[in-house]
Amino acid sequence: MFKKILIANRGEIACRVIKTARKMGILTVAVYSDADKDARHVDMADEAVHIGASPSRESYLQADRIIEACKKTGAEAVHPGYGFLSENEAFARKVEEEGIVFIGPKHYSIAAMGDKIASKKLANEARVNTIPGWNDAIESAERAVEIAKDIGYPVMIKASAGGGGKGLRVAYDDKEAFEGFTSCRNEARNSFGDDRIFIEKFVEEPRHIEIQVLGDAHGNVIYLNERECSIQRRHQKVIEEAPSPFISDATRKAMGEQAVALAQAVKYQSAGTVEFVVGKDQSFYFLEMNTRLQVEHPVTECITGLDLVESMIRIAAGEKLPLTQAEVQRNGWAIECRINAEDPFRNFLPSTGRLVRFQPPKETMFAADPPKAGGDANGRTFGGVRVDTGVYDGGEIPMFYDSMIAKLIVHGRDRAHAIALMREALNGFVIRGISSNIPFQAALLAHPRFVAGDFNTGFIAENYGKGFHAEDVPHEDPDFLVALAAYVHRRYRARASGISGQLEGHGVKVGEQFVVVVLDAKGQHVHKPVSVTDYKGQTGSSAVQVDGKTYQIDGNGSLGHARMEGAVNGRAFVAQVERGVGKNPLALRVLHNGTQIDAMVLSPLGARLLQLMPYKAPPDLSKYLMSPMPGLLVEVSVQPGQQVQAGEKLAVIEAMKMENVLFATQDGVVGKISASKGESLSVDQVILEFN
Repeated sequence: MFKKILIANRGEIACRVIKTARKMGILTVAVYSDADKDARHVDMADEAVHIGASPSRESYLQADRIIEACKKTGAEAVHPGYGFLSENEAFARKVEEEGIVFIGPKHYSIAAMGDKIASKKLANEARVNTIPGWNDAIESAERAVEIAKDIGYPVMIKASAGGGGKGLRVAYDDKEAFEGFTSCRNEARNSFGDDRIFIEKFVEEPRHIEIQVLGDAHGNVIYLNERECSIQRRHQKVIEEAPSPFISDATRKAMGEQAVALAQAVKYQSAGTVEFVVGKDQSFYFLEMNTRLQVEHPVTECITGLDLVESMIRIAAGEKLPLTQAEVQRNGWAIECRINAEDPFRNFLPSTGRLVRFQPPKETMFAADPPKAGGDANGRTFGGVRVDTGVYDGGEIPMFYDSMIAKLIVHGRDRAHAIALMREALNGFVIRGISSNIPFQAALLAHPRFVAGDFNTGFIAENYGKGFHAEDVPHEDPDFLVALAAYVHRRYRARASGISGQLEGHGVKVGEQFVVVVLDAKGQHVHKPVSVTDYKGQTGSSAVQVDGKTYQIDGNGSLGHARMEGAVNGRAFVAQVERGVGKNPLALRVLHNGTQIDAMVLSPLGARLLQLMPYKAPPDLSKYLMSPMPGLLVEVSVQPGQQVQAGEKLAVIEAMKMENVLFATQDGVVGKISASKGESLSVDQVILEFN
């Protein structure tokens, strides 16, 4: 077994690999860029080596510097994680040539499967079902349109070296095929240094289901069941689960056997994933093989009880697989939510900056220690909650890399139990300083079609095609949020009443009658009269009456802490309550099940006086084009004095490896241009204004 390994990656996956290496008694070496000098993976590793500037092409994609770091530190093997150089055949070969072990498949397997064009031909030879399409590199956008017409719309335009949603577009007509080809080629060239593009038929109402495989150096290959990855936004997975609520045992077996046949055809040695698109009749077609560890590997670890990172390390060290196909377990149900640094209420634009507060829910299972089928030494069969992350409280989310903050994983008895566990875990996940997609995840988990398992890869586009809005997260009991605000306010008043040194006759009085004032969707104040009484004769246990309903609330959170756990009418709940965080410093912000309200809790007199206050309209910002996110301004497409029409391209901003095009929302004439190409923009910074 290796004594020391280097992790050629960053973020949560680098931390994940370090945890398993530590369990196995292996020393670890981290590599880091300028932006990551204070990152969590650097702190966790036994050693760390600086490899370059912040952009990944000047650090994490520098193969020679990574190999040099191995030699300098005496690392015998390299774990590439996912992304960056993990599926780079030249890197794997170079590592092997230098006498260092690559913890992943052999370079020839990566070459065969990493090229989507070659992999489809190989899949055909291995008798794996494939989708109709054009499997050779396409030289021009005009030729792409011709091919797309021949195959028949809709078509999928894909970069041969693509991955992670980059270099991929779906086209429904000639215009989309032409533009999609150009965008894919640019993204592929920038992200992967390979601009070859191919086209295939797009299967409508498809599900994205993948099979995890493990192969060793002794010719053994097994499959570890499937993962359901159909909940996607712009081809990026959002929620993954194992097993799939859709496929039958017969389909699972057929897909697994085809995945094994493909892995055997390329002499696969390591963990890998064969991705399939599955039609509503359970017909399935090979999409691609990912010759690396997947982001969503934890859900497979939960249901099988295997540590996949440990399996990869042991296979790379020449060990045989520890189990046969017949011994593979499928225990309980696991779900993973990707918690990303993006603002779902602003069209999911990236959100970078400092994590002013980062408090994940309490972990009850851990990476490198998956729950064992049949129970472990503590009788633990279902692990509960796990958080894989590469960030920490007070840390920075840099704009140079991917937007993932953390992966939240739960493992339950069955699917309904797993969904309930995930909703509670999301309620307790505190992130401040940047926006996250937690409200969106909460809405997805509560959606009747998701709960019923009735969805495909178009689910998010169909249900949230016009963006995601606060009203898309209907709360099952909105008065509970009002009651919670009143309950917390009463506790603040009770604490204030105990402060010493108050003037006699002028002390703080704790009332029982209040009015909770909430802003509705139209920005109007809604007044809710409430009464709050101590129902157990003690502060901290209050009966709150709202609209004829009584909520008996017991809370055990400290005032000033965002996360609150307790019981309401005998049922456990987790919520977040803070004051002074919104635009109104007097308001309490309450978050529960993805719904957020800002509520002022006033005395009846205060509420009456509030109604007399004049309304101040917000300023008109329609004549400005402002940056919707922090990022790099890579293009300003217009000149001062230019007449523009609605829908015309104005500027392009690059953030977190993705290009974001800003279009004119109305006709107008460009006035002053305030920002220049190459400038780093902050959110809401003015780029240009209209006359």
